Amino acid sequence: MIVTVRICVPAELTSAVVECCSDAEGVAEVALHPGTSLVPEGDVLQVMIAREAVDPLLERLQSLGVQRAGSISVTTPELLLSDRADRAVAEAPGEGADAMIWDEVSRQTGDDAKLTWSFLAFLVLATQLAAIGIVTDSTIAIVGAMAVGPEFGPLAALAVALVRRQWRLGRSAALALGVGFPVAMLAAAFTAWLSVPLGLFPTSALDTGSAVEFIYHPGPYSLIVALLAGVAGMLSVISRRSTALVGVFISVTTVPAAGFVAVALVLGEYQKAAGSAVQLFINLAGLVVAAVAVLLFYRVVTRRHPRGARPRQGRSSATPSR
Repeated sequence: MIVTVRICVPAELTSAVVECCSDAEGVAEVALHPGTSLVPEGDVLQVMIAREAVDPLLERLQSLGVQRAGSISVTTPELLLSDRADRAVAEAPGEGADAMIWDEVSRQTGDDAKLTWSFLAFLVLATQLAAIGIVTDSTIAIVGAMAVGPEFGPLAALAVALVRRQWRLGRSAALALGVGFPVAMLAAAFTAWLSVPLGLFPTSALDTGSAVEFIYHPGPYSLIVALLAGVAGMLSVISRRSTALVGVFISVTTVPAAGFVAVALVLGEYQKAAGSAVQLFINLAGLVVAAVAVLLFYRVVTRRHPRGARPRQGRSSATPSR
């Protein structure tokens, strides 16, 4: 897989950046457009490079301070016909589908980890759906609540923050989770408190719901499923396969457990509320632990197979003359 790296750089850094890009492993093309950047003033480079070789190139560019003086963007072309690009992909070590771009993962999870109104809205709606499914013994509503819940974004960001020691990202993710779940649970508790006197469901609703017993009965498989879901979720983030995240959402008992805690407290079922709270903690912790393990595995693999600059073979002509 080939990606396009667009670099905006001041003229005084152009020669060093061109040399860095030309010598990088997995490069198919390097195009220089002198003086085409107006704000900031400088040059623009476009580099076609194999995806599995992008991360080392980004590290070298950032060591030159390109991100401070200009900008770096990475995009994937929908269609590319080039024998040179095919050879670059074949020569680059590893597979593009397995390649991990750390900055891409950090940015993606960072965007999903922010405490926004949309995040709160989705989490509140998901918890409400879960509460309705619990009191009506509706598996369909509970599964729907799992699919709507947005909690994996902050959990993945928390894992990235722990591995890369990006504490600002970690604080943002912790804030989203620490505020989002209590707000969603309070909203679910409030609607449950209003529903009881209106006769929308009986106070014995939790005693007859056989379909929801798994929520307040955590066991070994609760942790096992959470770990497997965490691995699948982080792999889907790394490989940019968003469809796999749907399976992650509907396999873990996070939002249903939060909804069950709220309803059980309103109905005075404190033992069941405690069991579902334990279920919630196990699932959240298992997702983060598994995601951290996946990131550490990728870090070890990339360190064992370092990728850097390829040997220079008469590339002085790539450096622009002014």
